Amino acid sequence: MLARHIRYFQAVAEHLSFTKAAAALHVSQPALSQLVKQLEEELGTQLFDRSGRTTRLTDTGHAYLQYVRRASQELRDATRAIHDVNDLSRGSLRLAVTPTFTTYLVGPLVEAFHLRYPEITLNVREISQESIEALLQEGELDVGIAFGDVHCPDIDAIPLLDETLALIVNKGHRLAKEKSAGLRALNTESLVLLSKEFATREQIDSFCRKHSIHPKVVMEANALGAVIEIVRRTSLSTLLPARTALVQDNLVAIALEPERLTRTAVLMRRRDAYQSFAARAFTEIAVDVSAQLNALPPL
Repeated sequence: MLARHIRYFQAVAEHLSFTKAAAALHVSQPALSQLVKQLEEELGTQLFDRSGRTTRLTDTGHAYLQYVRRASQELRDATRAIHDVNDLSRGSLRLAVTPTFTTYLVGPLVEAFHLRYPEITLNVREISQESIEALLQEGELDVGIAFGDVHCPDIDAIPLLDETLALIVNKGHRLAKEKSAGLRALNTESLVLLSKEFATREQIDSFCRKHSIHPKVVMEANALGAVIEIVRRTSLSTLLPARTALVQDNLVAIALEPERLTRTAVLMRRRDAYQSFAARAFTEIAVDVSAQLNALPPL
């Protein structure tokens, strides 16, 4: 059985259309149909139901697809292993982080990694935690940095550092000289927050519900940089990791009392994935850099 037959079957299964699959594979539809038919004859079962207006997987097709996907991932991992170099003189690393870490964690991590392994190509993406987990499962990422609440059982989470959210204001704000503020202050402050697709916003909303707080949210933004810039230039405040203020000009972090909103940053890897030498090295550096940040007071 040829690998091409498997690849063509998977394309039809993903598109649920012989026409779209043929276009994606840059082959003619009759040639694609013939190869899939040969595969069905080889297996002795029908993989697709072609009787309706749309192409559908049969029960055996569904079962076969699960194994094909796993086998394809194993082959991709095998290819990466062959090209991996254990002395890290070349290679690549695919990293994704959730947005709030870009302000104070990603910079030191990338700096330390690049200084030690300058020939490793690093691809960094800023996406949601849900997307990170999905891409790790699909083998499209090597490592991700997000929060400790990992939803997928196939992903390992290595604790990195503890993060405390605080009220962030600019230095001209009326509360800028305060070291802490009561939770009820959130009822009177005009806030700009990350929009609801962010895990940070979900955690803030949950925290407020727990303490019967009804914050006055007058602006939302789907980019961390936009939130920071708005706080820098207006009287609005926000809730972000306290360390955000330490690396930004003109911003101050005010602790929330008596109960603080804390969470744990973790490095995520797919449990059964091949770990390249670059991924292993990055993990070690991430743990070391995070330990140094953990040793610093958050506020």
